Amino acid sequence: MLNIPQLLATELELKPHQVQNALELLAEGATVPFIARYRKERTGEMNEVQLRELADRYTYLTELEERKSAILKAIAEQGKLTDELEAKIVSCLQKTELEDLYLPYRPKRRTRATIAREKGLQPLAELIKSLNIKNPLSVSLQDEAAKYISEGVTTAEEALKGAADILAEEVAEKADLRAYIREYLLENGVFVSRIKDDYPEGTTKFEMYRQYQIKVRNIAPHNMLALCRGESEGILNFDIAFEEDLVLAYLEAQEIKTKVRLIRDFYQVMLKDAFNRLMKNSLVGEVIADKKTYADIESIKTFETNLRELLLSAPAGMKPTLAIDPGFRTGCKVSVIDETGKFLQYQAIFPHQAAEQRIKASQTIKNLIEKYKIELIAIGNGTASRETDEFVLQVLQTLERQPIKVMVNESGASIYSASKVALEEFPDLDITVRGAISIGRRLQDPLAELVKIDPKSIGVGQYQHDVDQKLLKKKLDETVESCVNYVGVDLNTASKELLTFVSGITPTVANNIVAYRNEHGAFKNRRQLLKVPKLGPKAFEQAAGFLRIRGGENPLDNTAVHPESYPVVQAIASDLNVPLNQVTQIAEKLQKIDLKKYVTATIGEPTLRDILKELEKPERDPRAEFKYATFKEGIKEISDLAEGMELEGIVTNVANFGAFVDIGVHQDGLVHISQLADRFVDDPKKVVKVGQVVKVRVLEVNTKLKRISLSMKAVTK
Repeated sequence: MLNIPQLLATELELKPHQVQNALELLAEGATVPFIARYRKERTGEMNEVQLRELADRYTYLTELEERKSAILKAIAEQGKLTDELEAKIVSCLQKTELEDLYLPYRPKRRTRATIAREKGLQPLAELIKSLNIKNPLSVSLQDEAAKYISEGVTTAEEALKGAADILAEEVAEKADLRAYIREYLLENGVFVSRIKDDYPEGTTKFEMYRQYQIKVRNIAPHNMLALCRGESEGILNFDIAFEEDLVLAYLEAQEIKTKVRLIRDFYQVMLKDAFNRLMKNSLVGEVIADKKTYADIESIKTFETNLRELLLSAPAGMKPTLAIDPGFRTGCKVSVIDETGKFLQYQAIFPHQAAEQRIKASQTIKNLIEKYKIELIAIGNGTASRETDEFVLQVLQTLERQPIKVMVNESGASIYSASKVALEEFPDLDITVRGAISIGRRLQDPLAELVKIDPKSIGVGQYQHDVDQKLLKKKLDETVESCVNYVGVDLNTASKELLTFVSGITPTVANNIVAYRNEHGAFKNRRQLLKVPKLGPKAFEQAAGFLRIRGGENPLDNTAVHPESYPVVQAIASDLNVPLNQVTQIAEKLQKIDLKKYVTATIGEPTLRDILKELEKPERDPRAEFKYATFKEGIKEISDLAEGMELEGIVTNVANFGAFVDIGVHQDGLVHISQLADRFVDDPKKVVKVGQVVKVRVLEVNTKLKRISLSMKAVTK
């Protein structure tokens, strides 16, 4: 069978030892973040992307090998396994190719061919095949078929029809023919869609697919997913159109060997039946499934990228925060949270009702700002957000010390508010209060708060409910895990939800960490983790480097330096005549040391470089510097927009066809891919990212359809 490690090394352009060592680490239970960060010597500095690609392909090939074994056994038990067939199966690298080879031997329900075989017509089919090859001078198929008339076969025509059914099934199950037609459809087929007559023009969201045609090979992922959704909703039908005569001509060229007219005519009819009845629908279905799978993968990649950018959004910082969930009739829900994210106070205000209520709300905001020394104000971007934003601005203008005011994307906050997680955190608070707290915490630290919400509820996906849900969950979980471990987690303040995504920590262990912390107080050093129930040496190895302890007994516990490397740091500190607790304050000296002096059997230069980088910038947050957009005053609704306006906004979602931007009017505008830059853009993700502050120009406004077209071309920077 296949030498999987060698094949992976070739496919992924890696050295055999890199592949072998990475696979061994994964088999031992090491996580991808841990291997990428702390086992660089063993993997030749493979990054997370390479490691995940390796793991995915290894899983695919392992499943392929298991399937090969099952198929070889099944065919052998039928007594039909030849050396040639076995060689083809063993050398397969794709599941589709493998299933094509197995198709003739797969157990079937009763077909027209099996019924014909039951009637004893297999010898007649074999005879006709031999006549096709022998090219006889004269032959009478009627006379030959008449020999098979029996109790189950009443006429020669019926016998010939049965033989044709047997041959048609054999042709339809030939792997090389199926592969050719599948490739022909992929390269030359055309997707054609029509909206059903029940839906008059202009009444559906699928109007562009009313008379839609595009080459199968050229269809964009979002178009493919839109077609699938339109069909599943019963609004449109789509199919693949192609030159069927060319496919039939190919089949005839491959299968018809004789020049005898009678046999040629028989084969032409049989091949047409084989294609139309047994091949066409299944192969068209396979090609559609293939393009759907590709669309799923590409859309999930976009979702991953957007989610990563959102989770790694710059934190405003752990500062006293006033969080406001805006509303008109029900008022604005105001929550105060301190510099640790702890909830302190709640107050409802009604600034959008009577003048008297507005004055009262203004005084409430002032009092809360002064009482809690508020430094940040987070305003949710839902209903009444712009009106609330302007109200708060007016209040701030009367203050000498003004907190920073930021509009926060509240997508998914309502999901969190009603969740089990929120109920456990705040059992005595109303749903609306929980929502306001979540909005404030998102501003303080987006990563720590957003991990509590199902990523699909955050609103940065593309056709997220139409893609493979199992694959989507796997990839999004990997993204969250990657982001959490990239940033690191404060062991003494992290929620159990955040801890769950730390390398090596299971939900049970995360619960135990929080319980231990609540019972014994803050962790003073990383070694204390080993006292947590069910957190053994292996989990400690995987997790310790990603957990931070601020103000603990060992300054290295607040860095990404792994405890296994502490002796090396102690040696460096000793050689520099610097106390260990000051080693993070001597960046200049660290730059001059000779790394080779500290290389050991397990710690090489890659890890040493990481250690020095960490010591030179201790407690450094790898996320970008905090920035926020300022929405234009007076622009609250779509009706306030006009063509040519230049506005500031925040990118809320990036799709394959462009980017959506919040400009403060409750409806995101679309910057089409063709309007993203003054140059050609083939991938929007190369130009913009979720959370980015951008300047845009209004191109077109359709208030009826609530559509806003924007451009980033030649906008004043």
